[in-house]
Amino acid sequence: MADPISQFQIKKIATLGTVGGQEIAFTNSALFMLIAVAAVSLLMIGATSRRAVIPGRMQSVAELTYEFVADMLRSSAGREGMKFFPLVFTLFTFVLFANMVGMIPGSFTVTSHIIVTALLAIIVFLTVLIYGFYKNGVKFLKLFVPSGIPIYIMPLIVMIEVISFLSRPLSHSVRLFANVFAGHITLKVFASFVPMLAGLGILGWFGAVLPLGMTVALTALEFLVAFLQAYVFTILTCIYLNDALHPGH
Repeated sequence: MADPISQFQIKKIATLGTVGGQEIAFTNSALFMLIAVAAVSLLMIGATSRRAVIPGRMQSVAELTYEFVADMLRSSAGREGMKFFPLVFTLFTFVLFANMVGMIPGSFTVTSHIIVTALLAIIVFLTVLIYGFYKNGVKFLKLFVPSGIPIYIMPLIVMIEVISFLSRPLSHSVRLFANVFAGHITLKVFASFVPMLAGLGILGWFGAVLPLGMTVALTALEFLVAFLQAYVFTILTCIYLNDALHPGH
């Protein structure tokens, strides 16, 4: 059986130099990040360059993607939240395209590494924290003091709220990483059963039908998960940004 973990191995493509004694290398992870960015740019810039009154297929997809993210942000953070649209749109399209590119056989899924998803989550966390204090000042701390709570349990509630707030980057990043990582391992395991059983002869061919069917079904499921995880990551970002805009409970 093929090693299901080997697909997540980061491999060096070229050495770019050293900084402070540390080697700086261009890896397969960096390559597929660039591919995801290039795919997003091709869709959003290339497909809309003509600005046709009657859009073609690619322009329609670009416009639908724009409206989908805009509606998500407006419904979660209000019209005031549209000032964060470039950040939210960038996160959604990058995660979505990185997930989709990772579904191509032989490719690399950058969101299967916690360092990538953690960096995205930290960007969101710091944006909420910095803008929350910038816009609201000390009133941003109302986020940790729900209204209508009896004074004698207030310290406990505040502590729970603070811990919940500080744990956001962890839950935000692990949710995306864990779902992509586990899904690709499961898909690899079932896919490896097909050639293994097929090599056993005629009886093995019949036995390989079940894992082949499971592989096809899991592939379809993984495409759905790739979209859903991009959506979940983005909708949580919108909810967190709403806290920066309206910190009161």
